[in-house]
Amino acid sequence: MRRLIVFVFCCFGFAANAATNDAALLKSVLAELAQHAAVRAEFSQTRSNPALSQPQVSSGQLLFVLGHGMLWQVQAPYQETLALTGSHSARVDAQGQLQPMRSDRGVSQVSQMLQSMLSGQPDEVLRQFDLQASGTAAQWTLHFTPKQERMAHVLTSIELNGDAFLQGIRIDMQDGSSTRIRFNGTRVAGALSPLEQHALGAP
Repeated sequence: MRRLIVFVFCCFGFAANAATNDAALLKSVLAELAQHAAVRAEFSQTRSNPALSQPQVSSGQLLFVLGHGMLWQVQAPYQETLALTGSHSARVDAQGQLQPMRSDRGVSQVSQMLQSMLSGQPDEVLRQFDLQASGTAAQWTLHFTPKQERMAHVLTSIELNGDAFLQGIRIDMQDGSSTRIRFNGTRVAGALSPLEQHALGAP
């Protein structure tokens, strides 16, 4: 019994130390990401689904503006621009007008998570997800699994990886489907166009 108690305390100490290390790496990563108030990147996205014989591949550009949200601009194989601000999603037409759209719960939660992470504000994310972090601030991987049973029935995990910028996202669902997103050419955004400013409510 004494050995068992010692073993349990050793395991608890190891888990607490791992959690501390995960939190420390997360803090370093977010401090680096939050230095960039607005970034642009090209993306390629691959969606796989057991019900489909071939994965769905799309590509385009992403604009993220700290405190305002993201513009997700699909350019191939079709053209579509989505504004993701907080918990709201809207399509943006050629004139820059917003057409509110109803996104599913999973898309909304992932969008909010990414906006919180890129803004360097992980508190809400860590209330909803368990974290495993590996690597260093120069080359890192953050693996999130949902804490809430309701979310866990739908979502298996979300994994982010990168360096000074976010480089990749992997989302695995309980139904066997998955989404892989790779970012290239990530850089400071520079001046926003009037359409971008309007869509994100940015000055």
